[in-house]
Amino acid sequence: MANAVDLLDTQGIDGLTMRRLADRLGAGAMSLYWHVDSKEAVFDLALDSVLAYREPAQTGKAQHWRADVIHMLEDWRACMLRHPWSASLLPRRALGPNILGRLERLARTLSRAGVADADLNAGIWSLWNYVMGATVTRGSFDRSDDDRAAAQQRLRDLSQHYPTIERSRLLLDDDWDGAFRRGLDFLLDGIAPRRSKAQPR
Repeated sequence: MANAVDLLDTQGIDGLTMRRLADRLGAGAMSLYWHVDSKEAVFDLALDSVLAYREPAQTGKAQHWRADVIHMLEDWRACMLRHPWSASLLPRRALGPNILGRLERLARTLSRAGVADADLNAGIWSLWNYVMGATVTRGSFDRSDDDRAAAQQRLRDLSQHYPTIERSRLLLDDDWDGAFRRGLDFLLDGIAPRRSKAQPR
């Protein structure tokens, strides 16, 4: 799958064809079908391969459940930012073992922290949507310093209409990692069960 991932990284989703993949492998396009059924299957395998979870460094001490969740989601976002095409594919592809493993780990951590079964799916989908949205926005909102300064100047010129976002200098803020982490804290404050706030697990 390394060749398919590299092709997706350099050419994007539309740039992956069975012929191009075969050329990289030094094989005939038809011979690939002995190994995969279709280009769609290549997408599935490539996507799942880049979403393998990286365990946190072992410190010898048990972590609070929030630290575990934060690591899971920051790692997930980092995987997708390294391979921007993955965020476009994930919502419409079959879920492979790596992403299912991530979801199981997330669900198990939230459940052990005391999140009720009735709230578990809402918590998982809220976090999924947050990671996906943050990743797509970061990938598509990559502007130069000059572009961001010009956009902020336009906001300043229109400040009578948009005073709050002009005052917060929204379009100049490029601390994507910090914003992701603070937003995640907001979400986890809402998901956290009362007793887990008082008694870390």
